[in-house]
Amino acid sequence: MKLKLKARVNRSDAQTIRQALDQLAAKSSATKEGNEFVVEAEMEGASAKELNRTLLPALRKVEKRTTLRAEWTSDDGTERYFDYVLKKTVKN
Repeated sequence: MKLKLKARVNRSDAQTIRQALDQLAAKSSATKEGNEFVVEAEMEGASAKELNRTLLPALRKVEKRTTLRAEWTSDDGTERYFDYVLKKTVKN
């Protein structure tokens, strides 16, 4: 399944974000905006939940208090997560 990610990462650095996205073989960009990084990426995976559960631990390897607010979009709809928790699902 092809998924698009739009996320805000707090308490991390650009190098850590890049390494985490590289592990997921993502085409991505990360820009600093205030105290957070705004990440946009495209990647393949079984589900948004699986990719989110892979990305967050990779980010937390360096900084344990890293937070992730992620919005994963596919042809099926959009899922929004805060860290590991699914907060909202919007079907297309």
